[in-house]
This record gives sequence, structure tokens and C-alpha cells, in this order.
Amino acid sequence: MTPPILTPHQSQYFAWLLTRRAAGDTVESLASTLVDSQVDLNPHQVDAALFACRNPLSRGVILADEVGLGKTIEAGLVISQRWAERRRKILIIVPANLRKQWHQELQDKFTLQGLILEAKNYNALRKQGLQNPFQSASGPVICSYQFAKAKAQDVKDITWDLVVLDEAHRLRNVYKTSNVIAKTLKDALADVSSKVLLTATPLQNSLLELYGLVSIIDDRVFGDLDSFRTQFTTQSREQAFADLRHRLAAVSKRTLRRQVQPYVSYTARKAIVQEFTPSSEEQELSRLVAEYLRRPNLKALPEGQRKLISLVLWKLLASSSHAIAGALETMAMRLQSVLDQAPVIDLTEELDEDYEALDELADESGDDESEKEGLMSVALSVEERDAFSAEIGELQQFKHLATNIRDDAKGNALLTALDKAFAELERLGAAKKAIIFTESRRTQDYLLRLLSSTPYGDGIVLFNGTNSDTGAKATYMDWLKRHEGTDRITGSKTADTRAALVEHFKERGKVMIATEAGAEGINLQFCSLVINYDLPWNPQRIEQRIGRCHRYGQKHDVVVVNFVDRSNEADARVYELLAQKFRLFEGVFGASDEVLGAIGSGVDFERRIADIYQNCRNPDQIKSSFEQLQLDLSGEINEAMVRTRQVLLENFDEQVQEKLRISDEDSKNARSRFERMLMELSRAELYEFASFDDDGFSLHNLPDGISSSGISLGRYELPRRTGEAHLYRIGHPLALWIAEQAKGRTLEGARLTFDYEAYGKKIATLEPYRGKTGWLTVKLLSVAALGDKEEHLLVAASTAGGEALAEEDPEKLLRLPATHRAAGLFYSGDTLLADAETRKTELLRQINERNLGYFEQEVQKLDAWADDLKFGLEQQIKEIDRQIKEVRGTAATAPTLEEKLSWQKKQRDLEARRSKLRRDLFIRQDEVEEQRNKLIGELEDQLKQRVEEKTLFTVEWELK
Repeated sequence: MTPPILTPHQSQYFAWLLTRRAAGDTVESLASTLVDSQVDLNPHQVDAALFACRNPLSRGVILADEVGLGKTIEAGLVISQRWAERRRKILIIVPANLRKQWHQELQDKFTLQGLILEAKNYNALRKQGLQNPFQSASGPVICSYQFAKAKAQDVKDITWDLVVLDEAHRLRNVYKTSNVIAKTLKDALADVSSKVLLTATPLQNSLLELYGLVSIIDDRVFGDLDSFRTQFTTQSREQAFADLRHRLAAVSKRTLRRQVQPYVSYTARKAIVQEFTPSSEEQELSRLVAEYLRRPNLKALPEGQRKLISLVLWKLLASSSHAIAGALETMAMRLQSVLDQAPVIDLTEELDEDYEALDELADESGDDESEKEGLMSVALSVEERDAFSAEIGELQQFKHLATNIRDDAKGNALLTALDKAFAELERLGAAKKAIIFTESRRTQDYLLRLLSSTPYGDGIVLFNGTNSDTGAKATYMDWLKRHEGTDRITGSKTADTRAALVEHFKERGKVMIATEAGAEGINLQFCSLVINYDLPWNPQRIEQRIGRCHRYGQKHDVVVVNFVDRSNEADARVYELLAQKFRLFEGVFGASDEVLGAIGSGVDFERRIADIYQNCRNPDQIKSSFEQLQLDLSGEINEAMVRTRQVLLENFDEQVQEKLRISDEDSKNARSRFERMLMELSRAELYEFASFDDDGFSLHNLPDGISSSGISLGRYELPRRTGEAHLYRIGHPLALWIAEQAKGRTLEGARLTFDYEAYGKKIATLEPYRGKTGWLTVKLLSVAALGDKEEHLLVAASTAGGEALAEEDPEKLLRLPATHRAAGLFYSGDTLLADAETRKTELLRQINERNLGYFEQEVQKLDAWADDLKFGLEQQIKEIDRQIKEVRGTAATAPTLEEKLSWQKKQRDLEARRSKLRRDLFIRQDEVEEQRNKLIGELEDQLKQRVEEKTLFTVEWELK
């Protein structure tokens, strides 16, 4: 049976409910974002997004959930909410290696098309005449920390609605003069009214780091650095922490993994170590190349980038003979181009073709771009030409050795490891699928050849930065055909090819061989075997790789295979460090927040390891260097600060879990209610043009007057359904058109007859009104205050006998199936009007009370800030008083007149300083009070309510 259709009046009511601007402290404000998201949200993520959106006066928040809880999703909800509110100047600043992942997550989970801004497209946009390329994007702008710092003036010139900073602990030492990036970005973002900082480790070594992070958001949460240091590092611990915890509560939110376990199930990681011993030819090649790289003067490497390129060459040497052979040939050709007076080959560009992580290393390294070429085609002396020729000869010899290696010990070990790991998958009941990670495109090609003739050969999928091989192209074309007419196809060939390869791997593949591009922005929770054929030295990158499979939605334990060359002391020590100190490969959660946070930039950590390879020649040197590295790391993991973080930032598990339980219920109810309303409204408005079922509808024709832009005929389904249809959501052009149609309709007076029985559920409070009639009115109330606007639908109803319907009964009436016809009662709505006015007064009182709470929160913050500044000066005066007392006592006991005079002179100087400080204190107090009063005056202006009221319709009602 076809369900009843809404009346035009109900359609208008539903349309306003779906599109209104709700108050920021309610789940309803996020409801359309919750419906639109393509991910099953966990309650802690909804709770965090509400925390970030709640207070319109707040200048931002720190979301500090533990690793693995989806801070990207939390920020994505906030970004989507601002987007829905038409606040669309959004900047996302992230570590270079996370740019693609952010781009993909926004697209896949929130249907937002971001723009990654980097040097290449930035310069292209400038050449096209765009003065500030940050303004060019039609979606959120994503860039790296280094790039944002380099283009700080462009960033500062834009009035951003929201700025998100991922891995924000990079900025926590902003108070130190050495942290140039943090200082530059703080200045560039000083006027941004809303910032979201994401970090699992907001506090690592010092309480001052909390001061630094909070100052990025708002300089008026604490006083200056000296007053913070005096107040919170010299007071008694309990008193200081109680005050600090209270102050941080308004700007920082942290949830732990153990607190969300009722909602998120975690599987474990199981490590398999595959040892191998290279052949004598392979060991000889490694020895020769290592000795070459350790030489102080190399013609083949640009001086300004020697460290960067050496690091890459060490990694390629460990990857495979195929990878290092290609690099050696490129280096020889580069030197030959100098001898031939030809254009010099750009070594970094050539290496980037093979080692895809090079751009991240370069972006984080800060190497001098002006020295990029290093060599110019200039006339060389005879001695220089001889030196170049000799080095070319050596490189060619190394390359010859590499290409003549026939027996690849590591490749053979891979075949053994695959057999062993697939047997483990069978024992676990997991799908027989593996992702093999390598750092080299050449090694990827070798692994394809190696596995092609094995039982794994039929289901191999290659995944890299270009995905331009014939297999990828064929998979992409097949995917386009299969998903024709659905919203799976984004129109971006790069994104769609990635999606096609992942789907192919899921449905038909057995082994995916991926470069570092596969560690970013793809979800492989259907695969539970990760093989690190090449092991990165960057723990963050390893965590990222394993996180492709070991993530929310994974149903099996994840097996992680690593290769260790036991003949290489440094390789063995690297694995030991990553496995034991970082705990990357075993357990439920992988690397701890403390360890990952301690290393700061993973690229810096890689360089520390590269220095050991570069400078240590024997096992004893290697051992002592790695022991020192472990010692340094232990020093950076400050156990006292870990406990401090727990005291300051973490709430009791029971409190958090109860709050999450309520949030879970609220968000699920809001989402299902909004989805139901959207489908009922769509059914009413598209009744003649589409056929509906329980899961969605098929649009056969377009209504008259609708623009076809972005609207196609065919199957439509809500998010998180089959995925084989157009994604229908509140923000879809078709849904927006339907809502505008319903909202814009002029409605005449009518009688709505509500059918209680047809609703199918019992509503006890409505039962007494069955058989009665009356009037019902719906008003739209727009309330602007605190720089924000919210819209409320006020519904009042009364009986013909003059009884007002209580509480939510009028809204409940409008949810019932109804028919409409011409009005028939003589209107006598005094009770209705009086009840509507009472409801309006109560609503405005609640809004005002809530906003007063926000106002008080800001005033308390300003008072605390003012007190901090005064406290700092008062402490200085107290310290001088103490010194004067000491000097006076010393002068009194001085044995000679000269000494007495000397001490009395010191006393006079100190008293003069004290007098000046006292004058400064009064002046500063006046300045602070003036600033405080000015800010409070501005807040009071914002607190004034500006109310607009509009009656949408008034109808007669009858309840059968």
C-alpha cells in the first residue's frame, strides 16, 4: 500500500524543519550534516563536533582525542556544518603527507571537493592573473604547514570562516623564538574567528605547551607568558591544576579509546618477522654504494640537497637492486649532461618519479630551493672533467653490478612470507587479501613480475601516485561502465581511478602492491594483511600504512609482516627500535600517543636514522648510536607530563560514557527523524514524477521549472545505503529545490483532518483530542544574537472549546497522516494567539538564558585574563620587596662605611625599580580594565536579540 502523502501545509512545515538554522548547542543543528555524511558516526565524534560548534563567542577549540578515534571525522563534521551554513571560506593546514588523505576523506565521507594548494598549482594560478590563489577554491583549501608559512601573507589577507590545523602539536612551542613556523602561522591566523586544532598530544614536556596551543586559538584565555609561568608553575600543584583545568575546559576536549569501547570494537595486530640474508653479490653492492654515499665530496649530488637525496638513496638501496640501479643510472646521466654542456638533469624530479614520498621529505626539510640544481652547464677544468668522468665510471660500475643480480634474497623471502601469512589469515577466518607496501615504483614493477608466475599472480592490483598503467586504465573503464548513472562517479579521474582500484581489490583482487600513495586516503578494512616490503623509518608513516587496514570496521586481527636483513646491523636496529620502542606491530592500538607525539616531525626522525647510516661504519658505532637515539627518545617522552595531561585534560570514564550514551541516542534519533522527513517531503513533492520504495526512489521525469543542473534521472538513495544510486541528501540540488518549492508556497486557510489510526503508533497525549476540532498555527521565529542567527518553528494549537494543546502536542499533530479540504469553522482564536505568544516568550527567555551563559563564560575568561596580567606585575613587585629586605639586612650588618653606602645605593636602585613597577601596575591595570570594558561592551551589543516573526500558516484541525 502506498503510504499517505503530506498535505501542502505539512510539506512546508517539514521543509522548514529540514533547512532551518538550529541553535548550535543542539544535535538538531548538526542533523542535516549527520544525514549527509557517508559514514556511520560514533557518538564521541558527534559530541566533539557539537563542542566545537557550541559557543558562538568562542574563537576555537582543541580536539585532543587519542590516536585512532577519528579526529579527521570530527573536524569533517564541523567543516560540513560551516559549509551548510554558507560559511565557506575554510582552510585546512596539515602535515604534507596527510594532504591527499584529507582531500579523499572530505570527498568520500562529506561530499566536499577540496583543493590541495601547493607550489605547482599556486604558481599556475598566479600566472593566470589570480593575485591570491587561496581565494580561487570553490571548496575547502588544503595545504601543508610549510606552504602556509611560506604564503603567510596570502593566508592573512583572507577572512576565513574556519581554519583547521591537524597534528597541531607542531605549534605548541609557539612561545619559543626558534619555532618560526608556529609564530608565523599564529600571526597569519590571529584574526580568524573560529579555529579547530587537532592533536592527540597537546602536552608533551611542559605546561607551557598548553599555553602555546591555547594562545594560537585565543590570546585572551591566559595572560602573557611570564604571568602563566609564575601562576601555574610556582603555585601549589593542586591549586594551580584546579584553576588550569577549569580554564581549559571551555577550549579543550579529550576522549580516550577505552571510553568509547562500548561503541567501537577494536581488533589486534599480530607481527610476523621475515628474516633474509642477501647474497654475496647483493652485500657487495650495498657495501660499495654505502662507501660512495659516505664520501665528503660527491659531484652527483646537489650540495643544497645532499642530505635529502642521500636519505632517499639509502632507502632505495634497502628497497631492491632494481630501485638503486635506476637511481645510479640517473646520477650518472646527470654528471654526463654537465660534461656534455647539455641542460642539467634535475635529480630530485627524476628521483620523485620512483620514490613518491620525496615531495613530503622536501616540503618538511626546508632545503634551499635556490641550490636545487647544484650544477650548472659551465666550462670545467681538466681536473674537474677527470673527477666527473671517474665518478660516472663508478656509478656505471655500481649500476652494472645491480642489474646483474639474478638471485634476489628479499624477493624470495616475500614468497615465503606470503605463504606463511595467508595460512595465518585462514586460521583467523579473514579474507585472503594482502597489501604489500614498497617505497619505490621500480621495486613495485619488480614485485609485479616476481608474483605474476605464482599462485598470487591472477589477482594483483597495482596502486601508485599516477595509476596510469594499462591494468589501472582497464579497471577504471570497467568501473565507469558498472557505476554509470550513480554518484560513485565524481568526475575526477584521479579520485575515480583510486576508487576503482580499491573496489577491484575488494571484489576480485588477492594482492595489492602499493607505493606510499596507497598509505593515504584509502580504506581497506576488508583486508587484514599488511606487508612492509620496505620499512619506512618514519613511525608516523608506518602507523598510517597499517591504519589503512587496522581501522574502524575491521572485523579480524591484522597481520603485519616486516622484512629484516640480519646481515645489516643498522637495518636490524631500526626494526628493533620501531617494534619495541614504538610498539607499532603488536597489540590493539599500535603506537602510543606519547611516542608518536615525542618525535614531532617524522621526517626529522628519519634524518636522525639516515645520519647513523651515513656516519657509522661498524656494528659497535651503529649499536651505540641507536642506543643514544633510544635514550633521546625516552627523554622526550616525559612521564610526569603524561600524568599531568591526565589530570588536566581527561574526565572520568563513567562521566564520559554516560554522556556518549546520551549523544548516541540523540544523534541516531535526529538522523532517523530527518531522513524520514526528507523522504516524506520528497514523496509529497515528487509524487507524479518518481516511484518510491523503502530504500529510496526512482526519478522518471523532472518537474516543470526545475533546473537540470546537477539533477539526473534514475535511482536515488540516502547516504550509507547500497552506493549504487545517486546520493540523495538534504544538500542535494533536487532536495534543495523541493524544500524551496514547499517553503515558497502561499498557503490558504484549510481544514487538516489527521488520521490517528493510520499513524500506526500510540501517542497517549493526543488520544483525549480524538473527535475534536480546533485551530493550529505555525510561526517562523528568527533570532539573531551573539553574531549568530537561529531559526525556530513555533507551533501552537487550541480546541474549538478554547483549550490550548500542551507542550509538544501541536507538533505531534503535524506528524500524523492527514487530508485537507476547505475551512469550515468560524475562527475564534484568542486562546491560540495567547498560547502562541506564551510559547514565544518562553522560547526567547530560554535563548537569552543560554546566551547569557555564553556571555558569562566570555566575561569570566576576560576577568581571568585581566587577573593574570595583574598577577604577573604584582609578583614582580613582591620579588623586589624581598630583595630590598635582603639588601637592607645586609647593609645593617656591613662592617665598613664603604660597604654600607654600596648596599644602600643598591637599596635605592631597587626602590626606584619598585616605584616604577607600581606606577606601571596602575597604568597596566587601567589599560586592562579599559580593554576588558570595551570587550564586554562589544559582547553586550551582540547579546541584544533581534527577533523576526513570520506566520507560515494557520489552519483548522480535526483529529479522527
